[in-house]
Amino acid sequence: MSHHRFVVVGDSCAEGLDDPYPGRDHYRGWADFVAARLAEDDPGFRYANLAVRGRRLDQIVPEQLPAAARLEPDLVALFGGGNDVMSRGWDARTVARRVDAAIRACTEIAPAVVTFTLSDVSHRMPLGRRMRPRIVALNEAIREAAVSYGALLIDLWPDQAVTDSRYFGADRLHLSEHGHRRLAAYVLARLGHEPDPAWLAPLPGAAAPGSWRADVHWLVREVLPVAVTRTRNRLVGRQPGDGFLPKRPDLLPMTRDEAWAPGNA
Repeated sequence: MSHHRFVVVGDSCAEGLDDPYPGRDHYRGWADFVAARLAEDDPGFRYANLAVRGRRLDQIVPEQLPAAARLEPDLVALFGGGNDVMSRGWDARTVARRVDAAIRACTEIAPAVVTFTLSDVSHRMPLGRRMRPRIVALNEAIREAAVSYGALLIDLWPDQAVTDSRYFGADRLHLSEHGHRRLAAYVLARLGHEPDPAWLAPLPGAAAPGSWRADVHWLVREVLPVAVTRTRNRLVGRQPGDGFLPKRPDLLPMTRDEAWAPGNA
């Protein structure tokens, strides 16, 4: 099935962190790669990305989906839930209802919907095992809703690339360029398009082994600043993502040259 109007909604993983365009002030990511490939087969193809970093599912639905509906997409991709997992006051039943509402709403505005489970952060974060039960519960809700509403599921939980740190950015949470290309390949294959085989090929060599020094560096450089920011935001009533705008709010053409910017081949 061909798609002509592709709209992405979600959080930072849908926005494209941690895969910056060189020399530009926004991120690329798996969705841009997918859009560039789909555009190769259709000169009239258009792509919008409404995702905003930091947003939970209960924010994505009222903030992004009305705008997505106005664009009349024939393909929607939803990547969200990570911020729900990391939020205070976690409740599995509440998040399951959010998942159900979000996927249902997406299927009401587009005939084809792609959604994603989350990978297992416990492989790469010293504190990740505390989050693992939450991710398991979130993923189960996503799988159930995908079946209920006929969404196409990209299940990242069993992907063995999760054990290779090179697929992730410095924060060990967001995908690197390698990770975004790999995810783009999964999406394209699920949509019936042939991805670049290199995107799924094992990376050469081996990732640098973990060490306590690397973990301390990560805690100081990546975790502590986020914790301070979240605490400050709670004190002033600011929500994660406030002040950020979608990187691509309108349906626009997408070319291979745009996604494969110099330095990104």
